[in-house]
Amino acid sequence: MSPKKKTAKTSIRLVKGMKDILPTEQHIWDFVRSRVESVARDYGFMRIDTPIVEFTQLFKKATGEETDIVSKEMYSFVDQSGDRLSLRPEGTPGVIRAYIEHGMLNQPQPVKMFYIGPQFRHDKPQAGRYRQFWQFGFEAVGDADPIVDAQIIAMNYNILRDLGLDIEVQINSIGDKHCRPKYFKALTQYYKNKKKDLCVDCTKRLLKNPLRLLDCKVKGCQELAEEAPQMVDYLCEDCNKHFTTVLEYLDEAEVKYNLNPKIVRGLDYYTRTTWEIVESNQDGKLQALGGGGRYDELVKLLGGRETPAIGFAMGMERIINKIKEKEVVLPEVWRPDVYLAQLGIEARRKSLKLFMDLRQGGLTVSEDFSKNGLKDQLELANKKNARYVLILGQKELVDGTILIRDMESGVQETVDHKKVVKEVHKRLASKMNDKSLKIKTTKKV
Repeated sequence: MSPKKKTAKTSIRLVKGMKDILPTEQHIWDFVRSRVESVARDYGFMRIDTPIVEFTQLFKKATGEETDIVSKEMYSFVDQSGDRLSLRPEGTPGVIRAYIEHGMLNQPQPVKMFYIGPQFRHDKPQAGRYRQFWQFGFEAVGDADPIVDAQIIAMNYNILRDLGLDIEVQINSIGDKHCRPKYFKALTQYYKNKKKDLCVDCTKRLLKNPLRLLDCKVKGCQELAEEAPQMVDYLCEDCNKHFTTVLEYLDEAEVKYNLNPKIVRGLDYYTRTTWEIVESNQDGKLQALGGGGRYDELVKLLGGRETPAIGFAMGMERIINKIKEKEVVLPEVWRPDVYLAQLGIEARRKSLKLFMDLRQGGLTVSEDFSKNGLKDQLELANKKNARYVLILGQKELVDGTILIRDMESGVQETVDHKKVVKEVHKRLASKMNDKSLKIKTTKKV
């Protein structure tokens, strides 16, 4: 046997389902990370890193003991101390565990956090899907307002649009503990005489959580789901109002979406709004790049007080494969420029679209749409060292104008709403020229 053959036999190879990210690929990963971190800063999200290893019970309780992730796909083991541990299969449970354990419930709400890191699932490896896979995720904990749903979805949408992907949002509402039991009853009744046509897993799901039947990937089960009752027809008044308001905000923000009653997600903790971000494959089929939803009961389930929350996670390998496939030229990362302050409900509605217009005009924008008072928003703008504050109130909406406030001089000027991007750029350029002039003058002296 030649030395070469012997080396090939004895060398340790990559574990099945894992992937090396080689130096030649790192620039794409760095671009995606930079875009995620940039958008996180724009929207006021702070980074959190939680351990890769958690107690298995965390995922059983949060993700759901009957989910495929927990029942089939987790990497679990007993350590030397006899503790039952698991490699994290997703990020949200660890973030919420940290939120409770470190007393973040006592901080000003909502607490906005994001993470980037590897997750682990012993799934069947496929193209673009690995057993160790990277996700970035955003969680906003402590605010039940529908505008938070819309903003999180718009942020999710914009990250991928900024990366050059042509995507759409598929959205649904799965109600809450008040209206879901009635829907479960209708769903169970629908499938009662169709058990023989269900796959083995769905036969079990029918008893435990019939909602999961709508998420099954088996062709026969998908066909049955087409005619199944829809949750939107069973929403209680509060859930219906919440969902309708979310959609109205998305319309205002011009976020492209489709209603899809089968978007229920594969995790037990979701309530109310759920969505997936999809893009067409080369063969025309839709591929999910990730998704999210509201989970208003999870904090209490894990030992905290009742606290509304919402978040999403995206698979980085899938996104990077799409970027390569489309030969996307990634945009450069830029710095913050202005703070957007809004006063009143109608101004909040318009602010989502204005926020995107400003960013698309090459400006970086800070905001806090949950704040209503001008004083609070100006204080936040000052803390964030914003050079300018754009103020949109009832008078400005009526007049079609917006106030630009210079945070250094305190001078305010009213400008045409349609010219605000141009006016901000003009002022930024003027400040840069002033700085250049001062530097030159100093050098001469």
